[in-house]
Amino acid sequence: MTQNALPSSQTIRLAPGTDPALVCGPGDRNLRRLEALLGVRASMRDETVALEGDAADVSAAALVVAELQALSRQGAAPGPSLVERAVHAARAGGHLPSQLRDDVLYAGRQGAVRPKTSGQKRYADAVRNNVITFGLGPAGTGKTFLAMALAAAALERREVGRIVLTRPVVEAGESLGFLPGTLAEKVDPYIRPLYDALFSLIGAERARELIDTGVVEIVPLAFMRGRTLSDSFIVLDEAQNATPAQMKMFLTRLGFGSRMVVTGDASQFDIASGPSGLLRARRVLEGMPDVAFAELSGADVVRHSLVSRIVAAYARFEEEGA
Repeated sequence: MTQNALPSSQTIRLAPGTDPALVCGPGDRNLRRLEALLGVRASMRDETVALEGDAADVSAAALVVAELQALSRQGAAPGPSLVERAVHAARAGGHLPSQLRDDVLYAGRQGAVRPKTSGQKRYADAVRNNVITFGLGPAGTGKTFLAMALAAAALERREVGRIVLTRPVVEAGESLGFLPGTLAEKVDPYIRPLYDALFSLIGAERARELIDTGVVEIVPLAFMRGRTLSDSFIVLDEAQNATPAQMKMFLTRLGFGSRMVVTGDASQFDIASGPSGLLRARRVLEGMPDVAFAELSGADVVRHSLVSRIVAAYARFEEEGA
C-alpha cells in the first residue's frame, strides 16, 4: 500500500452453489496470485472472500473475485494465469475472461477456440470486419493460431473455398548452409509451424486430406508471385521477414471473395539487410478502408506467464537503448 493510499476492505459472499475450492484454486493459489498482483490481502472463510488494501486495488480485486466466481459457475476451473488476465482486464477496463467465453471463433477437435484477452478479441473482430488485417505483436499472443482458427471456421461455413497459408523462407539469425533433399524437403522446416497449428485445430488426418485435395495450401511466400487468389482465406505469417517488394507482391494477390491476415512481430526481424515490408506496409496502408491494424502486447501473451515477463524485459531493454 502506498503512503497516500486510502485503506479499504470488502467482503464478497459467494452465491449459493459456488464451489469455493474452484474460486480459490488448489492451495489458495488464485488468492495468492491476486495478492501478488494487486498488493491486497485476500482470504476465504465461511464461503466469504475478505479483501483488504488500497481502495482502488480492492475494487479491482473484487472484480476479479466476481470473475472467478462466474467462471467457476460456468464449469471452468480458473487458475493463476486466468487471474493475471482478469487483473489486467479489471485495471484496463477491458473484457473479462467470462465475457470472452461467449465468442467461439472455431469449434475444433481440441474444444472451442476463443479469444483469451481483450487484445485478442479486438484482433478477431478486426479480421471478421475487414478484408485485410495486420495482426502485430510479440511471440505468444496467438496471432497465427487465431487467424488459422478463423480461417478454418470460414472454410467450414463455406464463406471461402480454400485456405492459403504462407511464410517467408528466412533463417532465424543463423545460416543453415546447404540443405539436402527435394525443394519441398528444403522448405518444410520453415513452414512446419503452420502445419503444427493446422493439425492442432482440425487434426492431422483431416488436415492431410485437405492439403492433398488442394483445399488447404501451405506455400513459401516466394511462390506466390503471379497468382490471383479468389474465394480464399489467406494468412501470411512471420511477415516482418518479408521485404517491401514481397509484401507488395503478396497484398496484390488478393482476389474477389477473399480475406487476408498478415501477422508479424517487428522485434523478431531476421532479414539480413534492408527494411521490413511489414513496417513499410503500415506506413503506406494505415487508415485505408477495409484494412485494419490490430496491436497485441505482452498483456495478450497466453503462453507460460514467464513469456510475458520476458517480452516486457526485452521491451524495456530496447527502450533504454542498451
